[in-house]
Amino acid sequence: MTKKTVVVGFLGSQLDAGQGAGRWEKWRPTVSLVQHQDTLVHRLELLHVNKHEALAKAVQRDIAAVSPETEVRLVAMDIADPWDFGEVYGALYDWVRRYPFDNDREQYWAHITTGTHVAQICLFLLVESRFLPGVLLQTAPPKKQIRNEPGSFALIDLDLSRYDALAQRFEQEQRDALAFLKNGIATRNKGFNALIEEIERVAVRSRAPILLTGPTGAGKSHLARRMFELKKSRHQVSGDFVEVNCATLRGDGAASTLFGHKKGAFTGAAADRAGLLRAAHDGVLFLDEIGELGADEQAMLLKAVEEKRFFPMGSDREVSSDFQLIVGTNRDLRVDVAQGRFREDLYARINLWSYTLPGLSQRTEDLEPNIEHLLSKAGVELGRAVRFNAEAKADYMRFAQSADAPWSGNFRDLSASVTRLATLADGGRITTGQVEAEVQRLRWLWQRSEREPQHGEVDLGTLLPEERLKELDYFDRVQLEAVVKVCRDSRSLSDAGRKLFDRSRTQRTVVNDADRLRKYLHKHGLSWETIAA
Repeated sequence: MTKKTVVVGFLGSQLDAGQGAGRWEKWRPTVSLVQHQDTLVHRLELLHVNKHEALAKAVQRDIAAVSPETEVRLVAMDIADPWDFGEVYGALYDWVRRYPFDNDREQYWAHITTGTHVAQICLFLLVESRFLPGVLLQTAPPKKQIRNEPGSFALIDLDLSRYDALAQRFEQEQRDALAFLKNGIATRNKGFNALIEEIERVAVRSRAPILLTGPTGAGKSHLARRMFELKKSRHQVSGDFVEVNCATLRGDGAASTLFGHKKGAFTGAAADRAGLLRAAHDGVLFLDEIGELGADEQAMLLKAVEEKRFFPMGSDREVSSDFQLIVGTNRDLRVDVAQGRFREDLYARINLWSYTLPGLSQRTEDLEPNIEHLLSKAGVELGRAVRFNAEAKADYMRFAQSADAPWSGNFRDLSASVTRLATLADGGRITTGQVEAEVQRLRWLWQRSEREPQHGEVDLGTLLPEERLKELDYFDRVQLEAVVKVCRDSRSLSDAGRKLFDRSRTQRTVVNDADRLRKYLHKHGLSWETIAA
């Protein structure tokens, strides 16, 4: 059974108007709908505001004269302002929800050539949301004005599920963006992949600050730059990527570097300086190790982020800079806020999008693809291909993924290691002898950081009540801080136990490092779960 064609459209108060015989000499969009000889419109739902009722009836009579088979229903809409989106959409929505659509017997076309732009947009939205179950109808006048010439029309179906190629193109663009953020490395860690997928969506949709937390060498700076380059490729930023390590900023130089200064603002200020915030205008500013920023600079930064305005040092006139802020830290800023070292209002402002990048020891399954990537990169720099032989690769991977490899410097350690192997590879082949030497070098590099934790790197005040801290001897406190640091740098209780009892364990017939460590922590009112959290 052939379905009947039903058109829904607004009356064109200007385009559909006309009086006398001369009206047939002009193209009128609504009348043209029924003038196509090979297309029959069975019913026209002609929407109009109350004040255009006379014109609507005139168009109804003309359509009856041209196409008596077409039923024209006049639908008066109580719309006071046809340019008010809320009013127009509300009236249309109410009418559509009451309309007795019959998709088995009728097909529906929404005419979007006539009516205000607001009315056209509202019809588009109703079709796109399937409240009006049809397609869009666009009409156009003839190239030459000829009496009774209907012009042309086109149907636009908004059901994108029918356009697989188009959908696949958008999916491919997202896959390309994810690969770009991961530097083209096919990561195997599910958690990291999920993290990058969300960062990709945020990077292309939001200009709000982004906080990247993670250990030194985890790739915070690299990821921030890739996010900038992704936004640049989408024409979402036009400025530069400006990076600064806040740990290098001290004294008057800190505020001057970030916010600029006027000549004479302090001793040595021999000329005006714009500062990095203004250098990042229309671009991205990456502040690494933001936890090292001083209190005054934190206050100035908060104003700059919220208002896009700030005072350079020594100036009584504000300047402006519109940039997106990405910040990085290897510290837990929540602890710094609790202890008054970091402003709570600034932390709240930069913590809208917060992501923790895992260290390399937490992504051991990603070691192999990263090693292949680094080898390829080293080969380009050296001008020759470099490869492991099978036995050498097995030895290196066995060590790299073991508990003996903490990768305390994360990807910086790995990059340096692969670079050394590639450089020393005669004939482009890495041998077992070279791997053995490199493993010894890595053990030596990590020996101090593993076996000699430094006092003061752990704040026991975040783990123990004040009364218990006061009861600790200095000796016990130093020892406990060292143990907690090793625990935080380890993947598990057993891993931490192996590091802490690496000598005495060899003298025991029954080895249970995890149990020894658990009992030691319990003696001080601590647990592995508390420290890991």
